Amino acid sequence: MRTAYSVETVRAAERALMARLPEGALMQRAAAGLAATCAQVLGRVYGSRVVLLVGSGDNGGDALYAGARLARRGAGVTALPLTPDRAHQGGLAALRRAGGTVADPAVAAEEAIRRADLVMDGIVGIGGKGGLRTDAARLAALASRSRAAVVAVDLPSGVEADSGEVRGAAVRADLTVTFGTHKPALLVDPAREYAGTVRLVNIGLELPPEAELEALQHADVAALLPLPGAESDKYRRGVVGIAAGSARYPGAAVLAVAGALRGGAGAVRYVGPAASAVIARFPETLVSDKGPAKAGRVQAWVVGPGAGDEARSVAEVLKAEVPVLIDADGLRLADRGTVRGRSAPTLLTPHAGEAAALLGVSREEVEGARLTAVRELAARYDATVLLKGSTTLVADPQGGPVRVNATGTPWLATAGSGDVLSGLSGSLLAAGLSPRDAGSTAAYLHGLAGRYAADGAPAGAHDVADALPEAWRDVRD
Repeated sequence: MRTAYSVETVRAAERALMARLPEGALMQRAAAGLAATCAQVLGRVYGSRVVLLVGSGDNGGDALYAGARLARRGAGVTALPLTPDRAHQGGLAALRRAGGTVADPAVAAEEAIRRADLVMDGIVGIGGKGGLRTDAARLAALASRSRAAVVAVDLPSGVEADSGEVRGAAVRADLTVTFGTHKPALLVDPAREYAGTVRLVNIGLELPPEAELEALQHADVAALLPLPGAESDKYRRGVVGIAAGSARYPGAAVLAVAGALRGGAGAVRYVGPAASAVIARFPETLVSDKGPAKAGRVQAWVVGPGAGDEARSVAEVLKAEVPVLIDADGLRLADRGTVRGRSAPTLLTPHAGEAAALLGVSREEVEGARLTAVRELAARYDATVLLKGSTTLVADPQGGPVRVNATGTPWLATAGSGDVLSGLSGSLLAAGLSPRDAGSTAAYLHGLAGRYAADGAPAGAHDVADALPEAWRDVRD
């Protein structure tokens, strides 16, 4: 499992480690890892041209010492300090001793960056807030227009480490070399988009057990997947109820059932007006026309996909004493007080637009501050929230690490894809997973299935559902 820690936690760990090390040793560890990674990017260090964008903090010091190491290996290294009198003086001296040069950015930046093979971004560290100032933004723009590989030191300058927000101009890196641990911004959009590939350098930090963010990997998902035993039957494996679809959106019901059938539960019960369409596609589905309250035994409910204005089914499902997943129209129809008053767990699965409506803010505000939005929704509804998007986030109402998933692909932005995810998540709930585990595991599998279904070309939601078994096998292998 990948983890990310807040700025405060990272700084406390750095202080504790520096107290046990000789002065400057921690910066040298970071610079050594940074220089080694840059050397790999360059391929041939001798004769290459490297430009350092240097700010006033330790981030700039890391860049200068790494630049000195590259200069000793024959690279032509030029430092462009934005504030020379406040730049790391030891790093500047080390660079000059190694044969590097220091130039005025106002005079030399355009030509130096134009000719560079690699540009190292050491402008702002993890404590930066807001976008880059005008002089720094100019350097970032020059770097982005150049042919050089752009390598960010610890974090792209201009993004906010704890929130993943980007509130102005920022460096767009091809590679980010981060030290000790991932920072939240490296895992969460919109900042993640600015980081490029992320390389973690171990510098010996001792970090607490509970992180700010968690990102599941194959092994974590494999350990959570429900597998039948020798004595399993369909009821022991779990039965998931699907209350979805309408005369206008019968396909939502079919797609939610498709996801549920591939989610590990033993059976799927469908309640709603699209029964004939569901049975035609999936004859193994158990259907009922008596409403959710009289549908029969279930271990979890999914309600809302394609429901239109069918508020009665949503209200009935919310009275059930089993885990409930609310999606799509159900999010609009569900009474917040009723959701908060439930004794059984609840999982909400909005996309950014739906989350914005629930929070009473603009979609742009949710997309620009995804961590804030998912935590606020979880607190308001006293429910686990899965916020769909380029990086899917899962937050519990009681706090704790937010789960992050990045297995998806832009091809998943297609009608009905969310319905498949809802059915899959609901099936995992019925199989006994907690809302947090069900949501994050489903998002992981759904993202992999989207990749397999698309394979570089457009794919429909039904293709994603059909690819779920391949995603399961991949995770289990």
